Amino acid sequence: MRKWYGHDPKKWLQFKKRYFAELDGKSEEVRSLLKFVAGKNVTFLFGSKEERLNNAVALKEYMESKL
Repeated sequence: MRKWYGHDPKKWLQFKKRYFAELDGKSEEVRSLLKFVAGKNVTFLFGSKEERLNNAVALKEYMESKL
């Protein structure tokens, strides 16, 4: 999915929609991760030169929406 996205800003909203759907399909893993990070400071790392539109930003948004 990240290859499809290719950091194309025009695809950002669709990327997030697909990524969030993928994460929704992993509810047990997401619950486990949420339990692990609850009440802690968390650093999201990424390997992209794009600082605003990358999978770490999307993951942070997703996790915050679930807390």
